[in-house]
Order: sequence, then C-alpha cells, then structure tokens
Amino acid sequence: MSAAGGGAALDVTTLTAYRCRELLARGDVSATELTRAYLDRIAAVDEQVQAFLRVDESGAMAAAAAVDAKPRSGRQPWEGVPIGLKDIFCVKGVETTCASRILKDYIPPYDATIIAKLRTAGLIFLGKLNMDEFAMGSSTENSAFHTTRNPWDFDRVPGGSSGGSAACVAASEAPWALGTDTGGSIRQPASLCGVVGLRPTYGAVSRYGVIAFASSLDQVGTLTRDVRDAAALLDLIAGRDAMDCTSTGLSEPAGTPGRADLRGLRFGVIEEYMGEACRSGVREVFDAAVDSISALGGVCEVVSLPSVERGVAAYYLIAASEAGSNLARFDGVRYGHRTEHSEDLYEMYVRTRSEGFGPEVKRRIMIGAYALSAGYYDAYYAQAQRARTLIIQDFARAFERFDFLISPTSPTVAFEIGERAADPLAMYLSDLCTVPVSLAALPGISIPAGFSAGLPVGFQIIGPHFSERGLLNVAYALEQSLDVNTVAPLAETAG
Repeated sequence: MSAAGGGAALDVTTLTAYRCRELLARGDVSATELTRAYLDRIAAVDEQVQAFLRVDESGAMAAAAAVDAKPRSGRQPWEGVPIGLKDIFCVKGVETTCASRILKDYIPPYDATIIAKLRTAGLIFLGKLNMDEFAMGSSTENSAFHTTRNPWDFDRVPGGSSGGSAACVAASEAPWALGTDTGGSIRQPASLCGVVGLRPTYGAVSRYGVIAFASSLDQVGTLTRDVRDAAALLDLIAGRDAMDCTSTGLSEPAGTPGRADLRGLRFGVIEEYMGEACRSGVREVFDAAVDSISALGGVCEVVSLPSVERGVAAYYLIAASEAGSNLARFDGVRYGHRTEHSEDLYEMYVRTRSEGFGPEVKRRIMIGAYALSAGYYDAYYAQAQRARTLIIQDFARAFERFDFLISPTSPTVAFEIGERAADPLAMYLSDLCTVPVSLAALPGISIPAGFSAGLPVGFQIIGPHFSERGLLNVAYALEQSLDVNTVAPLAETAG
C-alpha cells in the first residue's frame, strides 16, 4: 500500500469520504488501493453484518482502474471515492431486487438519475445493500434474502428500511451510502447504527429510476460518517430532473458546513415526542444534546405540535394506499418473477404475487386496498389526508416561531432481532418521531448524540422546506460539540 499506510494495509475504519478524497488528491493512495481496502473490509466483516446483498468486486475494481488511468490533475473532486447503494436504485446491468423475490434476477436496462450523476462524478460502486422488501419496514428483517445486523451488537437490528446502508457505513464497509426515506427509513437506521442520516426536502433529489413505494413520500437521501460528507453527497445527487416531474432541486447548494456556534437561532423541542414512548436512556442523551445547543448560544423552548400524534396512523394509511397502486405493476407479465404453475392469466397473477411478495408487503397492499375501497375511502384514506394537512399546518406555525425543531430520532435504541417481528404495530411505532416530517415533506437529519446502554442514540433536527444549507450547518456545529465516536467496536474487532 502507498504512503497512506506507510506500506501497511490501509485502515478504513476511521475514514470519511472527505478523508478518502484528500488521500486520493495527494496521491497517498490510488483509487485501486482504496477500493481494494474497502472490498477487503467487506470480506472481513460482512459475513457477520450482512449489509450487502451483492458485492460488485469486478465492476468496482474496473472503475477504480479507469480512475487511476487518468492524471490526478484531470480528475473530478470525488473521483475514485467508493460508495454503497441501497438495492432500490436501478443500476444498468446490475441485478436490482428491492430485497424481494418478485424482482430476483431483474437487470435494469438503465441507470436511475442519481446513479448517472454519481457515475459522472466518478464514484466507485461497491455493490447493492440490503433493505426491507420494497422499503417496507423498520428493522431490515423484512428482506427476502437475509437479516442485516447492527454493527454495535450483532443480536440487534440496524433499523430500516435502509438498514443495510446504515450498517454498511457504521461497519466501515464504505465511507458513505445512499438510502431512501419514506417515513424515516434513513433517519431511524442512522440513529440505531450511530451514523448521520439526511432526508432532504421532498423533491430535492430525483426519484427517476428509484423503485417506488409511496410516491408522495419517497425521498432519496444520504448515510455518512459525518455531516460534511452528508452535505457533499447531497450536492452530488440533488437537482431538478426532467424525468421526474416532482423534482425541484435545491434553492442553493449545501456547500461545506463550517458553523462554529448557534447564536441567534431558536430551537423548538417537540413536546409530543417526550412522553412515555421515549425511553429514559434516550431522553437523557437528548437532554444532554439540548444543553449543548444552549452552550453554543442557541435558544431552546418546548413547542406543541398536537397533530403529530396522528402521524403514524395517517402515514400507514397513505403509504399503504400508494404502495398498493405502485406495486400493481409486479404481476409476472413484464419483468421479475413469474410463477411456473398457472392455468390462466388470473391464476398467473395471483400465484406470481403470492410467491413473490413477503408477508409485510402483502399486509400493506391489503391495508391500502381496504382504505381505498368504495365503502371506506372517506372513512380512512380521506381522513388520513386531512390529518396530513393538519400536520403540515402545525409545522408551518412552529416555523413562524423557531428556526429549527428538534427531537429524538427514535424513541428507543436498537431492539433485538425478532423482538417486534410478531407485532406489526410495535414495529410501526419505531417511526413515531420521523413520519410527521415525511408527511410534511420537510428536511430532517439525524446525528449521533451519544449512547444508552452502549448503543447509539440519534438526535433529529428538522428544518423548513429547502433549508438544507442551514440545517447542515446547525448539525455540523452540534456534531463538533458532541464529538461522538462513530466507529462500531464489534465491527472493528471483527475486522
């Protein structure tokens, strides 16, 4: 290995994407050496973590060699930095399953817009990361292929649905990763795995080529080791896209966060998230982080958002209704799995979907079909949309008084694998603090704030629409003050 390791193997356990960029720019390490180091790390720890569904070693090494063939002076800033991809993004020529048997062996003929952007920027794709099937879940136990484990405790879940992406970064298998957030699927696993998870404003990033779950809620975002990396990756993927009519891009680039204090800013502590559902250890870490905001010059006051208590119920009706519509395309006709045993077209549809979809996907399709049915539309779906409007209005009123709102990201630390598998309602309540942000289409970020019983606790900061630049600067200032160790010790030992 070159100068970065003084002839020894390169230690990737503390590398951020920015640090990778610096090493490559100086010539301390080649793209091939850096990619090889991450592939070796994956080989060493992923048998236990199970973050990846498939590792594209040959593709990654070929891409790294192509970067090394260019003179350093002619490279783009992030060229040669590796990244992991949630298996929800279409990547041309690479199997993309959404962790579902119904899409097993599906090879997309095109790149999602964000994948095309990352290719243009010269990033190295290490492979596809595990997730809850079709992004439906809060623990990554709903994958059709295997359960990802939390690098801080292999007997616990990493969160979901972007659990593979969060665990990958926490276990130092990639310096950063992409995920999607529908009701908290970036922020919640970021909290449970002790990494930074950013959900941008709805529409800031194109969804073209992202396999849909709930189209009015889905948003691509980032999972990184620190806030600077989150800002950099957001700038690489954000932007308006003619292929996605809901995309708007950002009003200004996120830039490089560098704020040192929080003077002049007002923060609202969301009262409804501080009740019995918030475990005492999480509350203690949250309160300490609030004290840090005050020490940095910010003003913190309690704010009530009464309608957020309706958030989980409204979210699961709206999301399930949209999921039923989006997943109708998986019928065995055009792509993906088709049953081998059917006597007519109707039976082919039924058997294909019965064999291809897992229990949680079937449950949500059934909920959505019921909520949209003629006799119950007004009672359920229409009511959920009214509740969504109330949530949007509550946030708007709060932002008249406060610059940012704050809460725990998850009311608990990572729970044991299997603990909530038989209780869907308990699983759904894992998203208690995150779903209202998604319903209101707001940006939110989770940063590591400390530990409870040796497990990471996340701190959520919520901003007004398109406030990503300010949000990331606030998160950066607090991150520097808290200075939480984000290297997972079990994964580190395993390597």
